[in-house]
Formats: sequence, C-alpha cells, structure tokens
Amino acid sequence: MVTNFDGVGRSKGREMTKENAVRLTKKVVDGIVSNDERRFVWDSELSGFGVRADPSGSKTFIIRYRANGGGRNAPKRFQTVGRYGNLTVDEARKKAKILLGAAAKGEDPAGELQTKRREMLMAELIGLYDEEGCVVQRGIRQGEPMKPRTKAYTIARLRHHVVPLLGRKRVSEVGAGEIERFVRDVTNGKTAKDEKIGFRKRIIVRGGEGAARKVVKDLSAVFSFAVRRKIVSSNPCDIAAVKKSDNRRDRYLTLEEVSRLGKAFDALELEGVNAKALNIARLWALTGCRRDEIAALRWNEVSFEHGLLVLDDSKTGKSIRPLGAAAIVLLRGITRKPGSDFVFPAERGDGHFQGTKGVWTRVVAKAELPGVTPHTLRHTMGSTAVSYGEGLPLTGAILGHANARSTAIYAHVQHDPSRRAANRISGKIAEALAGRSEMSDQNEQSDAHEH
Repeated sequence: MVTNFDGVGRSKGREMTKENAVRLTKKVVDGIVSNDERRFVWDSELSGFGVRADPSGSKTFIIRYRANGGGRNAPKRFQTVGRYGNLTVDEARKKAKILLGAAAKGEDPAGELQTKRREMLMAELIGLYDEEGCVVQRGIRQGEPMKPRTKAYTIARLRHHVVPLLGRKRVSEVGAGEIERFVRDVTNGKTAKDEKIGFRKRIIVRGGEGAARKVVKDLSAVFSFAVRRKIVSSNPCDIAAVKKSDNRRDRYLTLEEVSRLGKAFDALELEGVNAKALNIARLWALTGCRRDEIAALRWNEVSFEHGLLVLDDSKTGKSIRPLGAAAIVLLRGITRKPGSDFVFPAERGDGHFQGTKGVWTRVVAKAELPGVTPHTLRHTMGSTAVSYGEGLPLTGAILGHANARSTAIYAHVQHDPSRRAANRISGKIAEALAGRSEMSDQNEQSDAHEH
C-alpha cells in the first residue's frame, strides 16, 4: 500500500508504517509502475526516505519529516532529493540521510528551500516547471501529464519568449505591470529570431499578437504552479490587462471554399503529389479529426463494422468518433502496408507519415485559401453540422467533445445517432470536395420554388 500525495506538502490517506514499506533497491525502483496517478513507495531501512513514481514514467527520490525537530504538532515537510537516473538508490539514500539528520537536529531543509525558491529567478522557475509542473489544468484530463508534444511546444515558447525578457528577474518581482510589458514586447517582435544551429537546422521564433496570447497563457500556468508550490502568493497574470484569447470565432470554410479545396486535392494528385498526404488532408475534412488523430491513425482504431474510429490516445484520452460513408469509402480504398500498423506509414522507418506540412502549403496555395490550416477543417465540420441543424450533442460526438469515459451501456444511444449525423454532414462536405455542392444547392432551390 502506498500513500497518495498531492505534490504540495499534504499527504492523503494513512501514514506509512514499517509493515507496508520495503527496502528500496535498484530492482524495486525499476519495478514500480504508475498508471493513472502518482505512486509513493517508502524505504523500510531509512524512515522518511521514499520514491515517487509519476504516470509519465519518471521517478523521483523524496524525503518526509516533521519540522522543528519533530513532534506531533510540527508541520509536515516533503522535499525532493533528486531524479532516479541522475542519482542511484544508494546515492539518494546517502543524501536523504544527511537531510533527515539535519531535520532531526531542528533544521528545516524543505522550509529553507521554499524560502530560497521565493527568491528564485524566472529562468529557474521555468526549469522547475519543466521538471515538475507540466500537467493538464482543466477538463477530464486535469492533473494528468501533458502530452509529450504539447509539453515540448509549451516549454519551447517559455524558453524562447519568457526567459529572454523576464528570465533574470526574481519571481517575487514580477507583477501585473511586468506581464503587460512582456506581452507588448512579444507582440512587437522583440523575441523574434531566425537562428541557424546546425546543418539544415534553424530555430525560428515568431513574435506578434498570436504568439503573445499563447505564451501568456503558458506563463499563467507557470504562476499557477508556483502558487500551488507556495513560491508566490498570487498569479499576476490573473489581474494583468492582457488578452488571453482573441474573442473571435475560429476560421471555417464555406462549402464553396471546400469545393475549391477538393479541386486543389484532385489537381495536385494528377501532378503526382504524395497520395498519403492528400488522403490524410481529405480525411481531416471528412471527419473533423485533429491533425495527428488521422496522420498517426492505426488500422486497429478503424472499425468498419460499426463505422467508428476508436482512438486509443486523443487529446482528451480514449475517444470514439463516428465515420460518415465518404470517409469509410476512402479508408477502404487504402492498401495496407505489410508489417505496419499505421494507415499512413512512413516512407522510411517504422513510424507514421509526417510529410503533410509541405503538401498542405501547396494545397492552400492552389485553392487560394491563405491562412487556412488543417485545424480549420475541424471547425468547418462543426460549423457545417450546426448550420444544417444538427444538435450540439451530436456535433460534439462527431468532433470528440463528448466524454469518452461514458459507460458502455450508453454506447448505442450515443453512437448510432452520431453516426447518422456524421454521415449527413460528411456527405455535404464530400459533395463539396467533389465539386457537386453548387448543383445540390440549385436543385434544392428549384424544389423549393416548385412547392
């Protein structure tokens, strides 16, 4: 049995005892598995010494003690000793013994560390957030680690924008005024750069209003983390007069624009452009799925029998999406590559195809749709569904907004109507991709005139 711990100095559940502790060794630590939540395993040899295992797979040595030399009424303290891998079990035990010894003499290592952290630099806070703070803050995945790609983009934005402008300031010195100045500087391009770092490798950092909105949301999450760790008392981003969203609806395509997109797909296919990239883009339009939900799609996630995509690991966890007839026809026409689980396998290697970026640039240029992104097609599916009278619950099911953890007993209620809705709406988009939307509209107008 292990004690659950919320990471901010409070333990939940029963105290650990000698009976449910184990002597920590390399074999024991290697064997600790954490699936959905943090696990704590305590050492039976050195009281107060343990290891924390996170769902991400990382393992960290920690100590637990009571401040002021102990006593039932003394506050509990928890302190990180070091990462497993950077420290061996024996090295961590020696370091923990020194810290616990100091605590027994009346010192307060964690309290002193917390005091120092209040004076840490912003660059150091970003480093601590990278190590311990990158978790989802809202929604059904709240508290879970960020997806690796999400974390990589988040930390890159913080390091490229926050560290150059605020990195040398102490955390306690950054208030609402500094946040407002920071946003203005990023908006005006002060952090923009194009730097060559190696053969065919560059770091391109773009400033502007969009970049400022994204990074200030990241920075707000960093300060929320700092509040939870008692490094600061409040989040200055909460009261700063800055935009965290553009307050506008996202771009979506009209059916006439979808028709232009379809003609661009067909023209580029005749020019010999990679068929995988084009089919991925067509499925973005026909399903409303996110970029990598299609690009990294596996055959075992496609249920032709039930007309569904059963995605193992979407942005919101496991997700079930209905497929329209046009998407099913496209998928049935794809030849499976022997030895690969991916619907769109890489040209070389074992991964999935990742060459859509260059092809998409050609598609939007050919269709004369500047600024349109693959995510625009997701908004197009949603807006088309609502425009043609589909209810918000069915639209949410098509886009994967519905709670993926609903019990199986309701599956037939959710998926059958949503499949019919997906078929109706993807049918409209399929007609537009094929250039038939204008004819359909004319026929509808003719029928209305006759009646």
